[in-house]
Amino acid sequence: MARMTGSVRLDGPARWRARSGSGHTLIIDGPTDQGGQNAGFRAMELMLLSLGGCLGGAMLHILRRMHQDIAGYEINLDGVRADEPPTAYTEIVLEHTITGRGIDEAAVKRALALVEDKYCAAHYTISRTAKLVHKIRIVAAEAAS
Repeated sequence: MARMTGSVRLDGPARWRARSGSGHTLIIDGPTDQGGQNAGFRAMELMLLSLGGCLGGAMLHILRRMHQDIAGYEINLDGVRADEPPTAYTEIVLEHTITGRGIDEAAVKRALALVEDKYCAAHYTISRTAKLVHKIRIVAAEAAS
């Protein structure tokens, strides 16, 4: 069983200095109307971005193993949260834009199915409380001169 660690330390009225077990740091802060100074990420923004990073990394790995020539990959995420506490995400739309040469749409769909079901722990976890909607756009890359 894999274990991950981290810590957060109060570093301002509503600001936290976060440190991962791998040694990376970032700032988490609240909005000014809640005592924060808007000096860092919101915790729920990090959850949304973690989903994109986990999913994108797994997709890229699988697509490259499928010999897809990926030149660029961007995921735009749009999350809707409940109005009442605990204001969890209820729906997240993930718009994938994959740029490359000869990208096979069927390969992208197969990769996404694998990632959804097996290879992205963030997707697995968040999908238990939120509807995740994927939109895929494939863009042909210009040939190098």
